[in-house]
Amino acid sequence: MSELILHHYAGSPFSEKMRLVLGYKGLAWQSVTVPVMLPKPDVVALTGGYRRTPFLQIGADIYCDSALMCQVIEARHPAPTLYPVAAAGMAPLLAQWADSDLFWAAIPYTMQPAGAAAIFAGAPPEFLQAFAADRAAMTAGMKRPSARDAAAALQSYLGWLESLLLKDGRAFLLGAEPSVADFSVAQSVWYIRRAPPVDAILAPYAALADWFKRVAAFGHGQAQRLDSEAALAIAREAGRHEAVTVQPEQGFSAGAPVQVSATDYASDPVQGRLVGLNHERITIERSDARAGLLHVHFPRIGYALRKDEDQAS
Repeated sequence: MSELILHHYAGSPFSEKMRLVLGYKGLAWQSVTVPVMLPKPDVVALTGGYRRTPFLQIGADIYCDSALMCQVIEARHPAPTLYPVAAAGMAPLLAQWADSDLFWAAIPYTMQPAGAAAIFAGAPPEFLQAFAADRAAMTAGMKRPSARDAAAALQSYLGWLESLLLKDGRAFLLGAEPSVADFSVAQSVWYIRRAPPVDAILAPYAALADWFKRVAAFGHGQAQRLDSEAALAIAREAGRHEAVTVQPEQGFSAGAPVQVSATDYASDPVQGRLVGLNHERITIERSDARAGLLHVHFPRIGYALRKDEDQAS
């Protein structure tokens, strides 16, 4: 049985990114389907309140954010690589742009009325109302572009990507080999393609269409279904965690009560004791009655770390 447990749902773009990564690496993995929206009691038991989808579980270690998940999978299964030498620092840089700017153009564009109707075809009205309320709360305070503005941005972004591919007839965005950037870009193209009434925006970009077929052909690896109760039991019985340390120059002490929250959306804080910190990653320890003693890991980029006065008092 694989140690990799991906908590995800079928229609999640970032979940598709990670499924494709697992397929590219030819990995077996365990698949836990999570709810599309709150409440998510089994998710919260593992993450402490982090509600974004997906997240990766390895025993009692919980890895949040797809950028960190890719690094963790790469460390355990380095071949074929997500970070080819020929792409150097460009792969994570392009991936970060795709996970933010490209993603936040693709989502509001696709979720205009015609696109949303296609994606949620057959869903009952009460689900649609609940989903809309959930996502409104999730992105509260975040300024999102209109469908028209998102379309204009997408046309620029897709044109840039097309130019990369046409530059020298390369198979993938940064050369002959795939990189993490390909999977970050693919999730947004995949999401737009799920809504045929609005996917004509992709039509002018023939090289991008061929590229997407190559990325999609990696598939999703070998997934084995696992229910959430079993995932909780795996965490509870793990008995050990990935070794991490706190670098004192980062301004925090090991064992300090802290909270971590995303800096853009879905900023629900996760509380715990700080057990790992460097310029790339934050790790907090927390305990849950159902999941046991957990280490929850976050990337440093995109997340705020603060002292938690409530825990300290």
